[in-house]
Amino acid sequence: MSFLSYPEPRYDRAEGEVSGAYRPSEQEPELTYPSGVKVDYLATGMATGGEFGLYRWTFGPNESGPGPHFHKTISESFYVLSGTVRLYNGEDWIAAAPGDFLHVPPGGIHGFRNVEGEPASMLLLFTPGAPREGYFEGLAELQRGKQLSDEELAEFYQRHDNHWL
Repeated sequence: MSFLSYPEPRYDRAEGEVSGAYRPSEQEPELTYPSGVKVDYLATGMATGGEFGLYRWTFGPNESGPGPHFHKTISESFYVLSGTVRLYNGEDWIAAAPGDFLHVPPGGIHGFRNVEGEPASMLLLFTPGAPREGYFEGLAELQRGKQLSDEELAEFYQRHDNHWL
């Protein structure tokens, strides 16, 4: 059995420093979609120096979420916090319950959806920390009625590393 080793140190001072970033649970979400989906930017790629991006995704009352797709540059992981979230693992849609987890490496086909009328939330983890906020905000603009040509929409998805099946 092989083991990973710790990476080379990235902090070289002898003493630690105060540098934590606290976000209280009652803080308002950074983004609310017209559909009622709320997205909390817990740790953006910019805030983590590109290491990861962590978001809390709270579904609205209607079914929503992307169908099967993949990313070439990032992995995506899902951790269900509440309700039932249907996760696509590349073969099947799984009814995931609180505490269930799915990791999808780059190139892995995946998708997610909530069950209509049932509250649900999950954590989304992207590694490395790509600028997903622009993608989430662009999708919200599309829901609000922003019109893009087929070419502009294809470029939007390409720029944000979303490749649809």
